[in-house]
Order: sequence, then structure tokens, then C-alpha cells
Amino acid sequence: MERSLRHWRMQIPIRELWPSERPELYEHFLSLRAQDRRLRFGAALGDAPVRHYVARIDFGHDAVFGVLDDELRLLGVAHVARSRAFAELGVSVLEGFRGRGIGGALLARAHMRARNWGMGALFMHCLMENAAMMRLARREGMDIVTASGEADAWLRLPPADAGSHFGEVFAQRVALFDYALKSQVAGARRLAAALTPGTASRAPGR
Repeated sequence: MERSLRHWRMQIPIRELWPSERPELYEHFLSLRAQDRRLRFGAALGDAPVRHYVARIDFGHDAVFGVLDDELRLLGVAHVARSRAFAELGVSVLEGFRGRGIGGALLARAHMRARNWGMGALFMHCLMENAAMMRLARREGMDIVTASGEADAWLRLPPADAGSHFGEVFAQRVALFDYALKSQVAGARRLAAALTPGTASRAPGR
């Protein structure tokens, strides 16, 4: 299990998100199809409930992690909410970017944070028809209990140690470096587009 999670951590930069990025989170969830929202939240939420969910995230108590593309769009998001005994994980990945290891990388990052919080377990609740999450839970050796079309997956966590704390600091620094590079490239692209002669004043279709 630990070997598998280390593999995911090495592959994809995962950055912890800030409260100022609520608009980007909202855009991410709105980009999910109705069926994908149902699989993520357990119900086909409309735009207003999604906005309410994003607005209520307590960044001081929970943690939110994201995978960004070169245009700084959130391709995948993990919300890790903690209680006294365990942390609960919710994961979403945009259609077209699944099957690339994003879900596994987010699980690995959530695992590290929950472990460093001192949680005894990481918990995921999903519909049994959520094939992607069910595959991920089975692949990572989570204990799964199913009933009435729903599934609860549990992953027992070892105590935090120096390695887990360092691993999380290192992962965030790598992700911040990746974010800085992508921000510079995206900014350069926008500047180049703005300076291209005629693009600002040219009428559509000409």
C-alpha cells in the first residue's frame, strides 16, 4: 500500500489550494456533467447547491488539493474533511482526464495529510456505480463495505513520522514550483495574444 502511494506521489504535482481559489473550485465542479456530479456528491446537485458547498469549505479545518493543467484549470480536486477519529475524502476528475493517475495521486496526497493530522483512518463514501472510485479503493487495498447501492471504503493509517511530515512539505514545494512555472507560461501566452496585431479589434468572422 505504502509503495503504491509513493508511486502516485512521485508522478503528479498536487498543490494544496487556498481560500482565494473558491472561484476556480466552483468552475471545476460546474464543469462536471450532471451524472458526474451525482457520483461525486451522491446527488445530482444544481449550480446553487454546488456554490453553497464550495462557500462552506473550511480551509482552516479541512484541506483541499488540486491538479492543474498548463492553463491553471483544475483537472482534479480532493476535499479532505476531518473529524475526531478519521478523515473523509471526496475526489473529482474532469471527463477526458481520467485514467491518467490523477485520482490515485489525490488519494496519496490526502493519505499524507490525514496521517499527519493524526487520523486513524481515511474514509470514502460513494455510490457503487462509481466505477472509478471503486477501482481506486480496491487497488489501494481499502476495506469496502457495500449496502443498498452505496459503498464505504476505509483505509487504516499508520502514525505520522518524520518521513510523512517531510514528504508533505516536499510535495507542496514541488507543486508550488510547478504552479509558478505554469503561471509564468500562461501569463506569457496571454501577453503574446494581447500584443498580436489585429486580435483585439478584429471583428468576429473576419
